[in-house]
Amino acid sequence: MKVLGIIPCYNEEENIESLIKELSHYASVLDIVIINDRSTDMTSKVCENIEARIINLPCNLGIGGAVQTGYIYAKNMNYDIAIQIDGDGQHDPSYIKDLIAPILDGKCDFVIGSRFINKEGFQSSITRRLGIFYFAGLLKMLTKQKVTDPTSGFRACNKRIINYFAENYPVDYPEPESIMALSRNGYSILEVPVKMRERNGGVSSIKALKSVYYMIKVTLAIIIDFTRKQQVN
Repeated sequence: MKVLGIIPCYNEEENIESLIKELSHYASVLDIVIINDRSTDMTSKVCENIEARIINLPCNLGIGGAVQTGYIYAKNMNYDIAIQIDGDGQHDPSYIKDLIAPILDGKCDFVIGSRFINKEGFQSSITRRLGIFYFAGLLKMLTKQKVTDPTSGFRACNKRIINYFAENYPVDYPEPESIMALSRNGYSILEVPVKMRERNGGVSSIKALKSVYYMIKVTLAIIIDFTRKQQVN
């Protein structure tokens, strides 16, 4: 099976080289592609210096557009499984086999790496945890399925979802919205426990001043998606 790691990046010059070197230990089971979302720092140059496969976007598309670019690449290159891995180094590559195992076993279409199942490793700030638990509750109410870590960007999917995401992917902070869309369209979702790490360098794209706007926007997007008809898979 062909497995692709999709790494969206925006201004991750302090983290991307160490992540790529860490991922090189999994080269026998994983190809990687870096989606550089028009970074204003040296992210692109760092990747080129270590000869990493990189797609440099001509303009900043945001996290949704960057990730969808990776899924379009995965579809065009006929990959069987795609794994999202954040470029900030918070996702531990040692859990890659745990993420893809349920897909290989035919147990589900989509796997989320959750930091809250075993509650080990970096748990994020209190404010962000409250937001995560809010979205977990909202999604459970609408989908009747428990997802403990709906904002996790550490996730894997099979070819059916690769094809779906290549055509349909939320634009802004898409993790909770995409879970709603997958559930509405009948895809099976599982979580596996992972440990996440604290970012070593750089700055998160989610700012405190945007938190209220983010909560309202994503809540409305999830509810609107809930009302839509199922699409043909």
